[in-house]
Amino acid sequence: MHAMTGEAQGAEKVTIGVAITAFRSADIIEGCLDALLASNGPSFRVAITDNASPDDTVGTIRRWAAAHADRTTFAEREAGDLSAPSTWLTLVHSPINGGFAHGTNRALEVLRADAAIDLFWVLNPDCRPDPQAAKHYATAATRGPFALMGGRTIFEAKRDLIQTDGGRVSRWTGVCHSVNWGRPAADTAMPEVTSLDYITGANCVASRAFLDAAGLMEEDYFLYYEEVDWAMRRGDLPLRIVPEALVYHIGGATIGSGVVGRRPTAFANYFNYRNRIRFLRRFNPAALPIAYVFACAKAAKLVILGGFDEARGAIAGLFFAPPPKAVRAKLTPQAGALAFGEKVLVSPPDDQTT
Repeated sequence: MHAMTGEAQGAEKVTIGVAITAFRSADIIEGCLDALLASNGPSFRVAITDNASPDDTVGTIRRWAAAHADRTTFAEREAGDLSAPSTWLTLVHSPINGGFAHGTNRALEVLRADAAIDLFWVLNPDCRPDPQAAKHYATAATRGPFALMGGRTIFEAKRDLIQTDGGRVSRWTGVCHSVNWGRPAADTAMPEVTSLDYITGANCVASRAFLDAAGLMEEDYFLYYEEVDWAMRRGDLPLRIVPEALVYHIGGATIGSGVVGRRPTAFANYFNYRNRIRFLRRFNPAALPIAYVFACAKAAKLVILGGFDEARGAIAGLFFAPPPKAVRAKLTPQAGALAFGEKVLVSPPDDQTT
């Protein structure tokens, strides 16, 4: 048997805090927890923020915890309760669906209060980490300071295709590009880390040094661009990629993001187009005229392709206009007040009561 390397020995001593935002995740969250429980190497503390899900997400998490009580410990708390977690799994109850960053930040706050946690893994509830992913992340963390790191995120339904190896953002259009999206995983090389601008928010690991320097995610995006904004605030701390760390992602499970063979929905387009403008206002306002022209051209192409609803969502978001009814109806009045920056007067659908 080979002796364990110094890096591997260091990785075994690492505790990783996993921050998950759940909303309508009853049918996917167990798969994520099963994958984490099956992971090798580091210890875990998992904090899941439930963003006031109208389905049985909370009940599903409770039943999973009860079924695995021989291997895990479980506790629940309200958002804002920052006593250090001592359990394998902590369920954080948010009184409202405040969006991705809101949920992630509430989970990160709980995990950050635990001094034993060295790394903070932001993970989507529809992700299934490979059993060795955590060990590879922990080993890579021993190689010096970093801000955010990520591995290879692969489509769960098409495990031969890459979803992302990291991301780039245009400083002139605000458009984000997932590197190696849709390419075969078997024969595609990882990019040079210096060519990347951010790590996908579905699967990224933050260092405590980065959290201390940059703070938490900006919550006014509601959906999309939170991780891009976060990475832009990293200062001198570098990004890091870990090719061996594989995570399988269902993708678009809740919000209708584009996946292979399917365009993004009107709901996804509203926030994507709106937030690229919000991002540029913060980081390169001189580019706004170019960004508007480019985005309008893309919306026109959607119309040509017959995507009228998708185009309406894009244009409304682009000009910070009230969202189309179909987009508005996806959120409750309380969540809509945060997401759209206005009081939402319409009633939510029957299955949305929070």
